[in-house]
Amino acid sequence: MGSEGAAWLGIDLGTQGVRALLVTTDGRVLGSGSAVLRGRREGVRHEQDPGEWWAGVCLAARGALRGGHRVGGVAVCGTSGTVLLTDAKGRPLGAGLMYDDGRAGAEAARLREAGLAVQDTWALPKALWLLAAQGFGRVTHQPDVINARLVGHTVPTDSSHALKTAYDVERDVWPDGTGVPADALPEVVRPGTRLGEVCPSAAEATGIPAGTPVIAGMTDGCAAQIASGALSEGAWNSVLGTTLVLKGASSVPVRDEAGVVYNHRAPDGSWLPGGASSVGAGALTARFPDADPAALDAAAAAFEPSGALAYPLVSRGERFPFRAPDATALLLGEPVSDADHWAALLQGVALTERLCLDYLHHLGAPLDGPLAFTGGAARSAYWNQLRADVLARPARVPEQTEPALGMAALAAHGTGAARTLADATDRMVRIRTVVEPRPDRTARFTEPYARFLDALESRGWLPAPVAAHARSRIDADTAQS
Repeated sequence: MGSEGAAWLGIDLGTQGVRALLVTTDGRVLGSGSAVLRGRREGVRHEQDPGEWWAGVCLAARGALRGGHRVGGVAVCGTSGTVLLTDAKGRPLGAGLMYDDGRAGAEAARLREAGLAVQDTWALPKALWLLAAQGFGRVTHQPDVINARLVGHTVPTDSSHALKTAYDVERDVWPDGTGVPADALPEVVRPGTRLGEVCPSAAEATGIPAGTPVIAGMTDGCAAQIASGALSEGAWNSVLGTTLVLKGASSVPVRDEAGVVYNHRAPDGSWLPGGASSVGAGALTARFPDADPAALDAAAAAFEPSGALAYPLVSRGERFPFRAPDATALLLGEPVSDADHWAALLQGVALTERLCLDYLHHLGAPLDGPLAFTGGAARSAYWNQLRADVLARPARVPEQTEPALGMAALAAHGTGAARTLADATDRMVRIRTVVEPRPDRTARFTEPYARFLDALESRGWLPAPVAAHARSRIDADTAQS
């Protein structure tokens, strides 16, 4: 069956829900569907039921396919670092430990002592924690569960999701010293690899036609990067959802001895460096669960800058732009109103985003390409403008800011409908607007950013050399203005 006249189905397993998009080769969205996911949080614990992932995929896929269009292929992305154990047939043996579950700190410390650059919430220490608690099982990443259900048997994982399980993407091998028995580690393939075809039982459950090719995906951060079109050297995508993820494109890996920035491997062998912060829009939901975001955005415009300074962590511990397992959310100063408090949270995320870019500059990462905003928060025009102002650089906002679009593009490439992934995104990614920074507003945030750096450094979270580099960037920007 050829790809002519087909559309491509991308499925995104997010923190709060499943999203599916059916997209044509030229970027038209023919159908969309979604389903809510519930998680269980208690202290450092954060779990989800894998059964709900599958139920959500079934509901979201059926919503996207209501128009009866032909599907050329499907690819799935998931939250980076989410892991669980399954049996020999791919059936979950328990809950999935989410990307920010913090129970495996001791295992992570032992792995670092053994020479592996892992963070406390990465999948490898959590896999060891699970194996110690359950005694047996096959290490499995979130999308692997869905792909196994789609094709009807266990499948290899992709190297993008395996990265935080310490897979060596440069040598394409599992390294020594993981502590995981070899027979518990999955086979690994490059993103864009064909894993199989949708089986009849999955077709009945999801509405995806039997025989549809299933393509190995990438993490949600990489998927959003693909959806932004940020695949050329020096281009970056800032994905703002529950948390903040920055992903860029480079011809060579970006080296970071601290292990804060890591490098995914693109399907063509180039590199996608980046990092994931625990700061994000989830802090807004936690503080204002019943808020009207549009109304508070409008009110927040009167507080630039806010009377308070926030470091709006969603959960305990930070991963990027520094590693601080004990970091907690900060609110310095007393907001005079809910609008001022909302403004402090929005600005805190933007200041963190600026520090992320300064850290990447400190590492020598290429930053001279275009910047794109994607993720759920990119639907806020006010926040987009605020972020562009704080960053002092223009930002492109695509028509579709969903990781599911990135998976649709990868499905098109993986089935041969596009020669390269960049070819697929050139045709499928449509830019809605370009947000230009306002120099007068940028100047307003110079002093708050300096205080922000002081607050993080004084707590021992932000290393002094990184803080000094960020301050030198303030001085350089001031000299140019």
